[in-house]
Amino acid sequence: MSVPKGRRAVLAGMLALMSAGPFAGTGPLLAGAAPLPRAPRTLVPYASRSPRDPRDLWQGAAVTVRGEHSLVIGHGVPAGVLRDLAARADRARATIAAIWGPVSVVVLFPATDAEAAALAGAGSTRGLAAMATADRVIVLPSGYARLTATGRDVVITHELAHVATGATRGGRVPMWLSEGFADYAGYRDAGIAVRTAAAELAAEVRSGVLPDRLPGPADFAPGAPRLAQAYEEAWLACRFVAERFGEKALVRLYGSDVGSTLGLPVDEFTRAWRDYLREELT
Repeated sequence: MSVPKGRRAVLAGMLALMSAGPFAGTGPLLAGAAPLPRAPRTLVPYASRSPRDPRDLWQGAAVTVRGEHSLVIGHGVPAGVLRDLAARADRARATIAAIWGPVSVVVLFPATDAEAAALAGAGSTRGLAAMATADRVIVLPSGYARLTATGRDVVITHELAHVATGATRGGRVPMWLSEGFADYAGYRDAGIAVRTAAAELAAEVRSGVLPDRLPGPADFAPGAPRLAQAYEEAWLACRFVAERFGEKALVRLYGSDVGSTLGLPVDEFTRAWRDYLREELT
């Protein structure tokens, strides 16, 4: 069974374990692992806080590694792996700081996926590589182990973007902006071609099918038939804003709206975004 190109997203405030075809200079995102079938996409609710302190969960067995601007706490994880994660977290912080502003970086690396779920208060973690709570990133060992270096950087940066923008959650921003911004940050410095990262949407656009509106809450619902495309649409909407209006305008959208920030009515913005999809994906 071959690994299909593009994303298999399981995203709701968190970047799922992704599967992709070969990326230029990196190889497949899922490296050294058996290909995953196209399973139904599900959503895991965003956790507003970590319900348990890792020191309580791990009974004093935690190992702490400090990066230049990050703190990584692991349990049953080799120190070298934690040091590598701290370096990635530092790079992710630099990306978020350049776009959004300073963010505190705490990353937890449990020994098992079950420990990760307990830390995040998540009911299901199937297929995930990492999760974000209001103040930390939590790594899913099984998913993270199957990502290449590029995939790990994308995941950690995406999740840290959610930590940085956490105060704007709770329905105060459209989901396309929240998830699109996190994907924008994750892919910003990854060197991944747009048509590779948005392969499902690209296939639709090449066939002459374009979305007629920005994705709404129902498009991100568990089991939505175009869940991957919804995240790709959201990412490219934010990428469009950053390229045409600047990253500062993208950030200002969090406290405003399209009309006030970009000077465009929503319908005009939507038409311009559709044109951008056609330009980028065909």
